[in-house]
Amino acid sequence: MGKGPGLYTDIGKKARDLLYKDYQTDQKFTLTTFSPTGVAITSAGTKKGDLFVADVNTQLKNRNVTTDIKVDTSSNLFTTITVDEPAPGLKTIFSFRVPDQRSGKVELQYLHDYAGISSSIGLTANPIVNFSGVFGTNVLALGTDLSFDTKTGNFTKCNAGLSFSNVDLIASVALNEKGDSLNASYYHIVNPLTNTAVGAEVTHCFSTNENTITVGTQHALDPLTMVKARVNNAGKASALIQHEWRPRSLFTISGEVDTKSIDKSAKVGLALALKP
Repeated sequence: MGKGPGLYTDIGKKARDLLYKDYQTDQKFTLTTFSPTGVAITSAGTKKGDLFVADVNTQLKNRNVTTDIKVDTSSNLFTTITVDEPAPGLKTIFSFRVPDQRSGKVELQYLHDYAGISSSIGLTANPIVNFSGVFGTNVLALGTDLSFDTKTGNFTKCNAGLSFSNVDLIASVALNEKGDSLNASYYHIVNPLTNTAVGAEVTHCFSTNENTITVGTQHALDPLTMVKARVNNAGKASALIQHEWRPRSLFTISGEVDTKSIDKSAKVGLALALKP
């Protein structure tokens, strides 16, 4: 475990990654190349049914400043400038999108042994202000995540979360959607030598009285091959296998089947990420 409680987005992250990361039903290809001067260029294409979307991202690092510029097939230009450690524990992020003139945003992140704070504000006349803070240790942490619309004078987001971490388990509880949704997650390392872990997530919506339950597991067949599986109470079962066929290059195949409608065809997704 790392020092400090981390940011609010870290609450429940281990369970979310186990249950949702790398699962997909699309076809995705990613190629990353590096120039002699250290510029990284990543080209990505995704086929979603009959739709094909692509983007090209260029990343340039100069000391503690990282600049990311991405262009997609919808002619959007995304720019993010990150300044790491202008002061101890501090990170500054400036981002905007062209042609959206209202997309500019400045974010500050601060990490301490007993706190993790993130705050952002939109660069508009009536911006949305975001604030999240986590206080505690790397064992027990309590945090909140807020968004305030200065134009309407209303809170658009009000969440709170609690996280408990041990050597081999992480448990978290979060109250989301202004108190309408309660989410609990659990992540447990069964065998660190084979990266075997199990996880579960339960979400209850008070307004509809509906529950969503997802359980999953992962296991490393060998140091280069990982398998994962999950199932939820709606009857959707998914599995994937991911193989690192060369350093930093991954091939992933995943599938999803609706166990309540066996007559429907299974959904299959492929992903290939190349980093020469």
